[in-house]
Amino acid sequence: MFTRELIAQVKKIEIQTRRTVDELTAGAYHSVFKGKGIEFSEVREYTFDDDIRDIDWNVTARMGKPFIKKFSEDRELTVMLMVDASASTQFGSSSKSKYQQVIEVASLLALSAIRNNDRVGLIIFTDTTELYLSPRSGRRHGLRLIRELVAYESNGIKTDIGAALQHVINGLKKRSIVFLISDLIDSKDFSREMKMINKRHDLVAVRTLDLLEREWPASGCFSLEDSETGEMSLFNATKATRNQYMQHVASQHASVELLCREANVDLVDIVSGKNVVEALLQFFKKRKVTQR
Repeated sequence: MFTRELIAQVKKIEIQTRRTVDELTAGAYHSVFKGKGIEFSEVREYTFDDDIRDIDWNVTARMGKPFIKKFSEDRELTVMLMVDASASTQFGSSSKSKYQQVIEVASLLALSAIRNNDRVGLIIFTDTTELYLSPRSGRRHGLRLIRELVAYESNGIKTDIGAALQHVINGLKKRSIVFLISDLIDSKDFSREMKMINKRHDLVAVRTLDLLEREWPASGCFSLEDSETGEMSLFNATKATRNQYMQHVASQHASVELLCREANVDLVDIVSGKNVVEALLQFFKKRKVTQR
């Protein structure tokens, strides 16, 4: 049951992102993610205006005269949004948690896909797949997807990105654009699944980061809790411990970046307090250049 407050919140998101979606679909989104599928249309008799490379030699041999295969371009795309709702995404040192960043990114991508007449689906996962919406087109479906994102309360606290990717591998038959929107914090190795899915589909990893994860305060004593294990620890931000923390974070981020490079997966960083739209536009523009 969706409350009036929830419906108003979804409407607010749609209104706030409308101009942004127009900007994204004006050239950036559409030029990068074009319909690339080719579907069989018909077999017809060859004419002198046709390309001889299109001749269907099997049909030609049976009929005793040349025939060609005609194909049509499949312009409609399928976009699947994979949203991480594990406990680590609830962290936020500013006005927004990482999950709120996830909602913002997913909403922009969903409405951009709908505006481009593409089909869009949603998976919300923790250490299991908790919600699945099959890909559909249309504004009504896009708004339902955003409602699910805003209202969702996860059952699990841990993360299993590999299992979520495997769910998509098993479920998506048609080649699709898959956005993995997550902080990419997972104790399990998911490199195999990333490579597998990117062979069949076009996988883009969108990593949500908090500023505090990049640079710890210069001083102070802090009590820290691991949101996924509940483990507590004290952290005294001396120069030595701060440097140790920064080295650990840099190593963790570098390992994710290496994983994406080895799997040939594009990685986009969304940092709290920074402009989400600008990050997406920069990614689209960069990708457009590399595709030339």
